[in-house]
Amino acid sequence: MRADEWADPPKPVRREVLDAQPAPGGSATPVLFVPGYGHGAWAFAQHWLEHTAERGFPSYAMSLRGHGGSEAAPDARLRDYVHDVTQVAASLPRQAVLVGHGAGALVVAMAMARYPVRAGVLIAPVFGGLAAAFGLLTRNPVGTLPGLFGGRVTLSREQLFSRALPANQGQAYAQRLQRVPSGTQRQLLRRQQPESPVGAPPVLVVGSPDDRVVSASALEWVARRYGGSPLLFPGMGHDLMLDARWQEPIDAIVDWLEKVR
Repeated sequence: MRADEWADPPKPVRREVLDAQPAPGGSATPVLFVPGYGHGAWAFAQHWLEHTAERGFPSYAMSLRGHGGSEAAPDARLRDYVHDVTQVAASLPRQAVLVGHGAGALVVAMAMARYPVRAGVLIAPVFGGLAAAFGLLTRNPVGTLPGLFGGRVTLSREQLFSRALPANQGQAYAQRLQRVPSGTQRQLLRRQQPESPVGAPPVLVVGSPDDRVVSASALEWVARRYGGSPLLFPGMGHDLMLDARWQEPIDAIVDWLEKVR
């Protein structure tokens, strides 16, 4: 435990955790999915949770505090989310693989510096920075500008998904996104530099060159931090787990996990 957490520990909260279990004979390595800001466990339960279990891995999806079915937390900060992830991961029966999406990938990266994971997967990672904020402001000024003043950042269907996803489906997903505490939004104005993972586990970075939230250069920067290149899926949007071709990235991730576990 870090000194600041000892002196001022994160407040305990009730956390939502969904799961799907493989048939007998599958892998014993659990996979924990961590959604990004505004998303809940539902974003992975839609497709990836069951599919990963069908591929043989015990699968879990959690909601960060203040998200999904977890307890409300209007004053949450990044360190609270990291605490949530490490606590859920530590409660699993075996050393876990952590899979984070968006800003949830940043939370996973920070958790890997505290919890010895089997492997890490960072999907469309949002590590913050003024360049990222300016990019969002340029693409979606109406939805982004309020966030600079403590208001809600609203991502559009066009930012989150490809045109291949039916418009009504994409709009329904976008409307499920929740408001993120202003404090955690402000923390992303500065590019975050997570510490190195405990034990140097394998880390895979996944994304799309057509992502309208995370730039190609940001993907490359994160991948270089972990000694590799991003695995790219052209033609997909930011929310790869909900987009029309959702099965392609999760199958590639599971293929990779089968090699490194």
